[in-house]
Amino acid sequence: MHFNLVLLLIVTLVWGTTFPLLKTASSSLSGVEISGIRFALAAVCMAPFMRRVPMRTWVDGAVLGALALVSYVSQAYGMQYISSNRSAFLTSLAVLMVPFLGLFWGARLTATTLSAALLACVGIGFMSWEGGAHRLGDSATVLCALAYALYVIVLSQRSSGHDPRQLTATQIAFMAVFSAVWIGGAGMGNDALSTLPERLVPHGMILLYLGVVATAGMLWLQAIAQRQVPADKASVIYAMEPVFAALFAWLWLHEVLSGRAALGGALVVLAVLISEIKPGQARTEKSSA
Repeated sequence: MHFNLVLLLIVTLVWGTTFPLLKTASSSLSGVEISGIRFALAAVCMAPFMRRVPMRTWVDGAVLGALALVSYVSQAYGMQYISSNRSAFLTSLAVLMVPFLGLFWGARLTATTLSAALLACVGIGFMSWEGGAHRLGDSATVLCALAYALYVIVLSQRSSGHDPRQLTATQIAFMAVFSAVWIGGAGMGNDALSTLPERLVPHGMILLYLGVVATAGMLWLQAIAQRQVPADKASVIYAMEPVFAALFAWLWLHEVLSGRAALGGALVVLAVLISEIKPGQARTEKSSA
C-alpha cells in the first residue's frame, strides 16, 4: 500500500510541474491546441499497448477517457471567465465529492476520511481563494470537479481487472479522438493552422514532456496505484497538486509564495497524513502504551 501511495505522490508532483509549463506554452498556443497535441503525443507513446486489447478494456477506457476529457474541457472553459486561483479552489471540491459520491457504490464515509477531505479543501482555499464569482465559469469548473471525482472512483473500481498499460492506452486513445473532435468543433481557422508549426517550435520540449511524461506516464502510474488505493484516499493525495504547483511556480517563475499560501500548503500536507490514519489505530496505540 505504501508503495502505491508513493506512486500517487509522484503523479501529483509531476502534475504540479505542468502549471508553470502550461503557462509558458500558452503564450503562443491556445488551450485547445495544447490539449490536442498533448493527447496525440500520449496516444503515439502508448500505441504499442493497443494490440489485442479485450473489449471490456476498451469499454472501461472509453468511460475513463470521456470523464477525463470532460474534466479537462470544462476546466479550460471555466478559466475563460474566472481566475486560475479560483479555478484551483473549485476543482479541489473533487476531494469532498469523492467520499460522498462513493456512498452510491456502497463505500463507507468515516470520520477520518471526511476530516482529511475537509482539511484539504480548507488548505487549498487558503492557497487559492479569490473573489470574482461568475455563474458560467463557476458552474463549468464545478462540473470539472464532478467529472474528475467520478474518474477517480471509476478508476479505483475497475483498474484491478485490467492490464494497467492497456487501460492507460485505451483511455488515452479515446482522449485523443475526443480532443480531435473538440478541436474540429472549436473551428480553428486557416490562419491558426498555417502558423501552428511556427508557434510549436519554441515549446517542442514542453509539449513532449506534457504528452509523454505528464499524460501517458502519469495515467499509467495512476492505473497501477489505484488498483490498491481507495478512491477517497487517492483524492486527498491528489489535493497535493496545487501545493506542488505553487512550489514550482515559486522556483521557476519566481512567483510570490505568501504566508497564507504556505499555511494552506501545510494544511493539505496534514490532511494527507490524517488520511493515512486507520480506523481504531490511535485507540490501539494508546491502549498498547
